Amino acid sequence: MSFQMPQYVIDRVMKKRGRLHVFDELDPQKTAFAVIDMQNAFVKGKVKAETALAIIPTINRLAQQLRDLGGYVAWVQLQAGREDGSSIAELYHTYFFKPENAEYHRKQLTPGDWGYEVCEELEVQDGDMRAWKSRHSAFTPGHGNLHELLQEKDIENLLIGGTVTNFCCETTGRDAMMLDYRAVMISDCCAARFPEDHSAGLTTFFQSFGDVYTSGEVVDVLKCHMPT
Repeated sequence: MSFQMPQYVIDRVMKKRGRLHVFDELDPQKTAFAVIDMQNAFVKGKVKAETALAIIPTINRLAQQLRDLGGYVAWVQLQAGREDGSSIAELYHTYFFKPENAEYHRKQLTPGDWGYEVCEELEVQDGDMRAWKSRHSAFTPGHGNLHELLQEKDIENLLIGGTVTNFCCETTGRDAMMLDYRAVMISDCCAARFPEDHSAGLTTFFQSFGDVYTSGEVVDVLKCHMPT
């Protein structure tokens, strides 16, 4: 999705920190690209964000560029239901959905269902990390394993893409910063249902939680750390 940082946000961060970007150099070998919720349910199913289809080629390209630079890719899948039909997020399903929509959401996001699987157009490789979560954030204690997988690889920097920008991507990014990862949301690797939602997620994150780059810009930042 197209995005341009609003001037009022630029003015605010320049006044606050005196520079536009938080991170102008990232060690690719200590960097992972977390691709959030790019599952059939969200990309092709009833609960889909249609804009997510458009970012698949950009995600694939950045993922391979990071691998080539010595970094890692982590595919994060939301699990909302158990195989016995019960909900993992009972409060969420009770209060934020109509009953019939809650049932559909649980079923689509249960391991073994087509909706739970990562879209086949995404180029998942054998060496990539496979993570799960059962809350909006991939870092909620007891509700996912991304943090443990990243720690095993000594990851310090986290690039974030996927869907949707202002829900699971932004929430994961905020928590990443709170756990002392250098967090970067990749604007053209994130998708929301509406441009206003996309902008809201990125502008809020940029002001106090991490950096926002395009995929091309972040590759340049990663290459700055490489020996000449």
